[in-house]
Amino acid sequence: MSTTEPDTRPPDAQDWAKVQASPEFADLRRRLRRFVFPMTALFLVWYLVYVLLADYAHGFMSTKVFGNINVALILGLLQFVSTFVITMLYVRYANKKLDPQAEKIRQDIEGGDE
Repeated sequence: MSTTEPDTRPPDAQDWAKVQASPEFADLRRRLRRFVFPMTALFLVWYLVYVLLADYAHGFMSTKVFGNINVALILGLLQFVSTFVITMLYVRYANKKLDPQAEKIRQDIEGGDE
């Protein structure tokens, strides 16, 4: 094998340990956590508020908004909407901030930076 050919062997445990200790990987983890932890906390608080309202605020939750539609139904449906919104935000964030960095790390470990 000449020195100009890329290394085609699969990454081993030492390669992965080196990547995991790299500043680029630490930055990738930091970027992921910067989105995931606050968004998870926000969603869990939103869900907990919904559950607490359903359990302790019967009068408020049964307030009719129009027809047979009440506050509880609207807030319940907004749980689904918020899940889809969070998913769309994550996909946009991952495409912009995470995927390029992950691709660079993958190319580095696979020897694609010829």
